[in-house]
Amino acid sequence: MDQTRSPAQSKMPLLLVALAVVLGTGFGLGLFTFHYAEGLSYFSNDPSACVNCHAMIPQFDGWNHSSHKAVAGCNDCHTPHRFPDKWIVKGINGWNHSLAFTTGNYPDPIRIRGFNARIAHENCLECHAGVVSQINHMIDDEELTCVRCHGNVGHGNAARN
Repeated sequence: MDQTRSPAQSKMPLLLVALAVVLGTGFGLGLFTFHYAEGLSYFSNDPSACVNCHAMIPQFDGWNHSSHKAVAGCNDCHTPHRFPDKWIVKGINGWNHSLAFTTGNYPDPIRIRGFNARIAHENCLECHAGVVSQINHMIDDEELTCVRCHGNVGHGNAARN
């Protein structure tokens, strides 16, 4: 039997150990971060999960004093109502929010962006269909959003421009 090993074969165990250390460290840091950020709470429908991040306290306080507190939580307005769309949006937003809050790269005060604003607008129209179905929401071929006139409904004064 020939016990000689090629240089590539002798480096293989070292590369496997290095790969295991890198992957283990990444997995461990990810698990720690998920636990530290109370990641499981974001799978719930509890509005208090949204204040895990201090930047959302004004929005939560505004909602807590709004006309919608008794009938709608954060997910009712800010995620689609149908499966799997709700969970896809929660995943996209979870990634974007965790990245923004970890790096500190978000506007102060926080403002809703186009993608999420469209979801919230669609949910307004769905929940209030009986009231708004006969209203023309267009001016000069531009669709008006609900928050143009009702900007403080969901978050009180925290949502005002």
